[in-house]
Amino acid sequence: MSPSRLRLALAAAAAFVSLTVAGSPALAWGKTGHRVVAAIADRGLSAEARAHVKLLLGTESLDEAATWPDDMRSDPDPFWQKTASPWHYVTVPGGEYDNAPPEGDAVTALRRFRAMLLDPSASMKDKQMALRFIVHIVGDLHQPLHVGQPGDHGGNDVKLNFAGRPSNLHSVWDTGLVDDEQLSFTEFADRLARRTTPEEVIAWSDPNPLDWIRESAAIRRTVYPAPGTADLGWDYIYKFKPVMEQRLAQGGVRLAAYLNDLYRAQGVSAEPVSSAGRTRRHRM
Repeated sequence: MSPSRLRLALAAAAAFVSLTVAGSPALAWGKTGHRVVAAIADRGLSAEARAHVKLLLGTESLDEAATWPDDMRSDPDPFWQKTASPWHYVTVPGGEYDNAPPEGDAVTALRRFRAMLLDPSASMKDKQMALRFIVHIVGDLHQPLHVGQPGDHGGNDVKLNFAGRPSNLHSVWDTGLVDDEQLSFTEFADRLARRTTPEEVIAWSDPNPLDWIRESAAIRRTVYPAPGTADLGWDYIYKFKPVMEQRLAQGGVRLAAYLNDLYRAQGVSAEPVSSAGRTRRHRM
């Protein structure tokens, strides 16, 4: 990591407690989780998508790009403190995404950045930002508490102890469950890739964000502890570690599917047409 990127990372870590996204922490999945998603996705890129990524990022890897939007949350510019803040999550009261608030959300950001990458008049700088955000947002939408319900800021208001330390439910899913493995992101990605079957890759290769949101909303309903629970320990880890691992693996497969779809010849893409998750094909 270059000195400038290291300074950004350290600044982001120091600002973690104070930075919020509508009451939610700035980070999602934590650095390890986002890098795991990106490292898995890198294995599934088509030749065309890989060439476009290389053209934009040069020597920067997808796993480096994955944490950039969170690193930039330490920038005091209003763009990062206000405009970009809602792009990390969606609010879904029930099980289906309805529409975005006026300030936008992760879904509107994906649409914006997808269009930017396909716009021949967009600058290189804008396209680089768009790609980095897409890599990050796809990971965010696979973290169940980034598909939040109204009223508790994505589980941030659910205070508890995790493994004997003060925490909250959102942080448990951002970093607690992931870091409990004590693996580097490359070790974690290798493990999940080995365990993912070809049948699962085929089944999970869905570039439709509304399907990912629907899944996260369904999982979200199961991750809240019983009212009055003050401590989460080994029983919680045992129950939800497989869920966390599957969401990371699915996020990686879906990120590859999304980028492959985006860069497919002539810009043909997938868009939802019904709550059942069917898609239609149309040209961007």
